[in-house]
Amino acid sequence: MRDIIKLTCGDCGRANYHTTKNKRTMTEKFVIKKYCPVERKHTEHKEGKISKG
Repeated sequence: MRDIIKLTCGDCGRANYHTTKNKRTMTEKFVIKKYCPVERKHTEHKEGKISKG
């Protein structure tokens, strides 16, 4: 089952992106370098949960 996750910037702390992740194949936290429009540079974005309800 794929879960929706948000990608939060490591520098400014804003959730700039969202994506889906397969929990069975990727059990560890997802980290990727993406562009942060607030910082105006590429930074590490880490996985965070999207609250339901």
